[in-house]
Amino acid sequence: MPDYSGVRAQLTIERYFVAFTTIVIKEVRRFMRIWVQTVLPPAITTSLYLLIFGNLIGPRIGSMDGFDYIDYIVPGVIMLAVITNSYSNVVSSFYSTKFQRHIEEMLVSPIPSWLILSGYVAGGVARGAIVGCAVTAVTMAFTDFTVHSYAITVSVMLLTAALFATGGLINAVFADSFDDISIVPTFVLTPLTYLGGIFYSISLLPEFWQTASLANPILYIVNAFRFGILGVSDIDIVLAFSIIVAFVVLLTVLALHLLNRGIGIKN
Repeated sequence: MPDYSGVRAQLTIERYFVAFTTIVIKEVRRFMRIWVQTVLPPAITTSLYLLIFGNLIGPRIGSMDGFDYIDYIVPGVIMLAVITNSYSNVVSSFYSTKFQRHIEEMLVSPIPSWLILSGYVAGGVARGAIVGCAVTAVTMAFTDFTVHSYAITVSVMLLTAALFATGGLINAVFADSFDDISIVPTFVLTPLTYLGGIFYSISLLPEFWQTASLANPILYIVNAFRFGILGVSDIDIVLAFSIIVAFVVLLTVLALHLLNRGIGIKN
């Protein structure tokens, strides 16, 4: 008998590729169709941050770690936009899919859970990267800096977008209403980001609060990104990368477990 295993494998790969690209294209079209609400606001917010903290308050503060204050806060401001948008894109999109019961069509289709997760995370990464590039372009109007390492900068941006896109999907899985998808950003992400060293170096804090700040995962993200752009960091870059990768793996495993079990979806 002829061996059709190779043909079946090829058809499976093609089916998976079509499913993945369909989810990603849908996600990108969704947020690009309303770019005035998704891409433009972070650029405007960044302009206000740099205008107020950089141009008005910055000269009074002086330099920080050998850089002008406005240059020092640029990496954190960019990362703030990436975190917020990659998270919000997936949490709103996946919950809408669950609320409108479109998710049931995916679950009964011959595509695995990891592919569904990959598609939504890729959409969140795309929005985070596009917004990050837009915000970076805005910063060029306020300051002129030289990137220390493009490899580290791009790697941290993509890993961070993937991390918070996955976190957004987990939030959407447990959400029972549209109000629930705003709880984590309001009461968890916002405090952690503003206390994550975006506008200051933790070396300025008392010893106790320096130690306490090390429990904030966003501190490692901001400092790794700052090292990629400016070449300075309060945290060892290897440790920062290890923490980021560990959180990506942890949340990915959790998200796959929730999708495979149908928690919050098949009820």
